[in-house]
This record gives sequence, C-alpha cells and structure tokens, in this order.
Amino acid sequence: MAVEIDVVYQGGLRCQATHGPSQSTLITDAPLDNHGKGEAFSPTDLVATGLGACMMTIMGIVAERNGWDLTGMTTHVTKEMAAAPTRRIGKLIVTITIPTAIAAVLTATDRTKLENAAHTCPVHHSLHPDIEVPITFVWGN
Repeated sequence: MAVEIDVVYQGGLRCQATHGPSQSTLITDAPLDNHGKGEAFSPTDLVATGLGACMMTIMGIVAERNGWDLTGMTTHVTKEMAAAPTRRIGKLIVTITIPTAIAAVLTATDRTKLENAAHTCPVHHSLHPDIEVPITFVWGN
C-alpha cells in the first residue's frame, strides 16, 4: 500500500509536509549545526523519531496478539551525526523502557518476543548498515 506525502519548501531551510491519508502536517527545520534555526524536527530527527515509534508499534502489535498492555512504554533515541565521509546519521542509540508493573508479569520468553519485535521493525531494517543502532531494553523503571 502506497502512502503519499507532499512536502513544500517554505524558505529559510524550513519545509511543511502533509500526510496524504490524514492531511496531518508537520514542519521540519534545518538543525542549528547545519545552517538552520533548529525550531522544529530536522529531517534526520524524523528518522530517529520514526525508528523509536516503529519499534514500539511493532512491539505493540505483538503485545496485543498476546493480551499484554504496553501502555506507558517509552523509547528514548539519541541521534549522533557523522561528518565523514559525508554528513549523515552515524548512530541511533535506543533505550526502550517498559514500566515495572508491565515488566513484572512478563516471562523471559515474553520479553524475548518483544525484543525480537523491536529488532524487526521496518524502519530499523530500512537503515543503512553503516548506521550503528545499539538497543537497550529496561524492564521496569
């Protein structure tokens, strides 16, 4: 299924994207370290955001299939840029935290299923292999 997204350059290194199916919009801005104002998500910030959201979504699908409620799960992604040989995302450090009340009822097998789900998200599989993606799972906060 194809999804259309339209992006309009607004000048000043800022773009507005419109999601075709929902007509939701978002603004991107170039980051401070790359000539921008840093007043909104940069395009590479959206890659990091997409990774975290995708991992939790796929984990959520597995959880729903198994009757688990992952409400309150969080993901923190730290994006590190690389300068050489070209400017690109160098590393996306991911920490997924499952609240204590949820973690307490999950077996080791359940946790493995959820961890495997996160590792198989489509965004993770779409990233270039040169991007490092260390993932830490915190079972209880």
